[in-house]
Amino acid sequence: MCGRSSLHDAPRSVLERFQLPPMLPGFEPRYNIAPSQDQWAIALDAAASPAVRQLKWGLIPAWANDPSIGSRMINARAETLASKPAWEFSVRKRRCLILADGYYEWATIGKTRIPYFFHLSEHRPFVLAGLWDRWEREGDAIDTCTIITVEAGPRGAAVHHRMPVVFSMDAAQEWLDESTRVHRALELLRPYEDELESYQVSTYVNTPANDSPECIARVA
Repeated sequence: MCGRSSLHDAPRSVLERFQLPPMLPGFEPRYNIAPSQDQWAIALDAAASPAVRQLKWGLIPAWANDPSIGSRMINARAETLASKPAWEFSVRKRRCLILADGYYEWATIGKTRIPYFFHLSEHRPFVLAGLWDRWEREGDAIDTCTIITVEAGPRGAAVHHRMPVVFSMDAAQEWLDESTRVHRALELLRPYEDELESYQVSTYVNTPANDSPECIARVA
């Protein structure tokens, strides 16, 4: 699964690739983004052009009666996207990209859970495959998202058996393109191993309220 991420530098190279302004409005470094908090994302606007927006992490399907369902939908398994009603509309019409420069996974050794920070070489920014939806009731609207996961590749599996989908920029553009059919979009969802690195961090990151550079500090 993917239960935490980071975005502590403005992802200029990613934004420029999508011909977006190089700075996020009101951007503040985040080292420990947790479910129910906002994720910076790229999604298509009404004119089908890429646009930056903030989405609450934990997808609430438009048809849901109770918005608390979002707390159980922070991740979507790639293997079931085409068969589960919760994802069916979003995978066709509301694909998005979650901006990040790292994410955390926990290895379980006995009864101990040990956090690891995953990132690309030189801590370059990247995007994660996501879906979003809008929930509206009685004049209130909430835009939410989920991060898609797959079976981990060899590097990721050393820590956890699943991992979020990290896209190359070419795959990211194809995922976001509204002309990309569902069957092709699903083919893009696979483990990313190129330049993926990880190291152990302290359990300081376990507490969502902790959001500082200490979260990504390497344990000696």
